[in-house]
Amino acid sequence: MINRTLIRLKIVQLMYAFYQNGGKEIEMAEKELLFSLSKAYDLYNYLLMLIVAINRYALKQLEHKEEVNKTAHIDEKLNRRFVDNKFAVQLESNVQLEEHKQKMKKTWDNDINFVKKIYDEIVASEYYKEYMEMESTTYEDDRELWRKLYKNIIMKNEELDDILEDQSLYWNDDRSIIDTFVLKTIKRFEEQNEEKQELIADYKDDEDRDFALKLFRRCIQNDEYYRSLISRCVKNWEFNRLAYMDIVIMQIAIAEVLSFPLIPVSVTINEYVEIAKWYSTPKSGGYINGTLDAVCRMLRDEHKLMKA
Repeated sequence: MINRTLIRLKIVQLMYAFYQNGGKEIEMAEKELLFSLSKAYDLYNYLLMLIVAINRYALKQLEHKEEVNKTAHIDEKLNRRFVDNKFAVQLESNVQLEEHKQKMKKTWDNDINFVKKIYDEIVASEYYKEYMEMESTTYEDDRELWRKLYKNIIMKNEELDDILEDQSLYWNDDRSIIDTFVLKTIKRFEEQNEEKQELIADYKDDEDRDFALKLFRRCIQNDEYYRSLISRCVKNWEFNRLAYMDIVIMQIAIAEVLSFPLIPVSVTINEYVEIAKWYSTPKSGGYINGTLDAVCRMLRDEHKLMKA
C-alpha cells in the first residue's frame, strides 16, 4: 500500500523539513521517514473503520426505530438491507482490521456527529435509494454500493480533511493517495474469504522499504553534487532565485535517476513534476521538467547516466 508515489511525497516533505531544521541528525530523520510512512498505513485502516462506523450508526438508528414502533404498537417491517449489507458486515469482522484497530487505539466514537452527517448524506443519495428499492441483492451488489458511496460521497467530503488533521498531522497530504487504496480494497473483497479477507499490506515487499531509505540517504549524502548539477544547467543568478522547494524536489529526482538504474528517467521526472504542482509555485512544474531534462542530457553526454 505504501507505494513509491507516496514514498517520494514523504521524502520531499521530510527533506524540506530536514534542511529547514539545520540538516542534522540523519538517523533521526530516517526514523521520522519510516514513522511517517507507517502513519499513512494507519490512515488506510482508519478510513476502512469509517465504513464500519457508518454501518454501526445505521444499525443503532434502525434498532431505535424498532423500539419506538414496539412501544407505540406500530406493526411496521423496517428494511434492514443497508445494515445487513454483506460487504460492510464482512469488513467489520475482518481480523486484520480489528488487530490494527487495537494497535491504533483510535475509533470514530469521538466524531459521531460527523458519522451521522455522512450517514444522512448517504440516505439522501440516489445510490442508497436505488439499492434499497432493488428486488433482491447479491454480495456483488452490496460491495458495489459501498464502492460508489466511498467514491462519490466520502471521498468528496471536505470536512473529513479537518477531522483527519485533528487526529494526526501526518495525515495532512496523504488522503488523496490512501483513498485510492481504500477503493482497491473494496473491489478486492470476496464473500468466501469471510473475516480472513486480506487487506493491502503496508509494503508490497522489502524492496519498497529499501527504496525509501536508500533514496533518502543518497539525497543527503550527495546533496552538494546534485545541486552543482542543477547549477550547471541554469545560470548562477537563476539558481539563486529558484524556489527552495524546487531545488529540494530536483535534488531528490536526480538522486533517484542516479541511484536506481531500473527506473526509467521519464518516470522519475514525471513523478517529481507532479509533486511540484502540489508543493511549489504554479510555474515550477514546467521549470523543473526542463531543468531535469537538461541535467539528464548532460549526464548522458558525460557517460555518467547509462539507462533508458
